[in-house]
Amino acid sequence: MTKDTNGAHDANGSGILEEALERLHASGPEIYNWRLTNHAPMVAEALATHGRSGSVHRWLDAYEVRLDDFPTPVSPVTDANWREALGDTRRGADWIAYFLRAIEERPWRDVLAQWWPRLLPGLYGGATHPVIRVGHAVRVITKSGENAPRLAELAHGLGYWAARHRPVAGLTPLPGAPDADGALDAVPPIADFTGGFTDRLPRVDRLPVWSADVTDPDEARLRLTDLVRAATHRYATHGHGEPTMLVHAATAPNAVLRTLPALPRALWVPSLHAAWTATAAVTAMYAPPGPAPYAPVTGTTAEEVLERALAHGDEHVIKFADTAVDVGDERALTAALRAADLSEPLPY
Repeated sequence: MTKDTNGAHDANGSGILEEALERLHASGPEIYNWRLTNHAPMVAEALATHGRSGSVHRWLDAYEVRLDDFPTPVSPVTDANWREALGDTRRGADWIAYFLRAIEERPWRDVLAQWWPRLLPGLYGGATHPVIRVGHAVRVITKSGENAPRLAELAHGLGYWAARHRPVAGLTPLPGAPDADGALDAVPPIADFTGGFTDRLPRVDRLPVWSADVTDPDEARLRLTDLVRAATHRYATHGHGEPTMLVHAATAPNAVLRTLPALPRALWVPSLHAAWTATAAVTAMYAPPGPAPYAPVTGTTAEEVLERALAHGDEHVIKFADTAVDVGDERALTAALRAADLSEPLPY
């Protein structure tokens, strides 16, 4: 496939992303009866941001057979009762409606700043997909400007996060390492590798300490950048442990990193700590018995990696390529190609 002729301006002015988001907001945030996440809004944003808006609707045509109807409202979420609704998966429509109202009434940055610290402890719900969806929405708004469909997408992401909010607590700290690579190497795998994400997460009860001493926001941003790089690199040799789920060890912290510029600096340090716990937990849940040999793919460009991911079609492959291009070095691009090799394509 060739790059769309309207190129990097797609997210700025073609209107295709907006059409896609409006099309998708009639569907729910999860698919297959709330068993898996609807990745379509995230993929649409990634394709548009990387100059491939011309492929968005064709990709959606292949993906939409998975989509479910928008969920039925239960009871309105309000400023008075939100605590009792937090983490209630039945209330997805109620939470999305709440955030749609909030973003209509107040600047979106104010809403995000208020709710980020409330939602951050439950970053692990929905297999980290809600925060990833929020990160995609924030990226296009901050880089290309706000409009009604993009702000609605942020509301949908925040509402999904609130409905799937799931804290992790009671972790025993283990000795870590000075850098992110070493800390990930120190993550012990869980004992029982059966079941899905919700079955495995409660078994994560001990994780290495990393960056716990960070108090400066700028240092937190640098450490978070290192974490995204380390998790992306690690996939090149460890992705076979679970090709789909281990993608999130990189895409979840990258979503947090993308959101930092829109947040008050006081929230950067706790964001780093939550991102580390998420990446380490995913690493523990899906670690392979041992690494595969590293086989670098030399001379490959970011454009070629994006084209390969688009041709492959799998939603996780596309989103991981998006993160790998952010990292940008040879090992990251090799990891993105490894994800394509390990994953089943989406025919379209």
